[in-house]
Amino acid sequence: MKVAIIFGSKSDTEKMSGAAKALREFNVEYKAYVLSAHRVPEKLEETIENLENQGCECIIAGAGLAAHLPGVIASKTTIPVIGVPINAAIEGMDSLLSIVQMPKSIPVATVGINNSYNAGMLAVQMLSIKYPEIKDKLKEYRKEMKEKFIKDNEEGVEL
Repeated sequence: MKVAIIFGSKSDTEKMSGAAKALREFNVEYKAYVLSAHRVPEKLEETIENLENQGCECIIAGAGLAAHLPGVIASKTTIPVIGVPINAAIEGMDSLLSIVQMPKSIPVATVGINNSYNAGMLAVQMLSIKYPEIKDKLKEYRKEMKEKFIKDNEEGVEL
């Protein structure tokens, strides 16, 4: 397994599914977990230790409200963490600011509110540094994306 997807509540499953979708598109092996930094901190620590021992290379962590999960994970491992702020209150701005404002030396890469797909894509980009087959697939994906965009807009758009 290359990537772990962790989020604090089962109710966030749908919002975090975009990360899994992106990883599947690039045949990146992942495993998802529902773990809370506040409700089951011991289980979270155990899981992080297991992920390190299994060679996990990136963790995507989604959180709303206090949004401590990505930062807590980052404080307990050197595996890169990508935070996904989840819209749970104040249109997700509270979560975004909680995740992006990490203290010096414990960074969490952060994507847009509810944008777990981009978290998956960022994980793919990180992995493409090490894995040529992922890099090749990413280059092809970008090429096809550009070609489709140009084709879809060649005739202009109707307003």
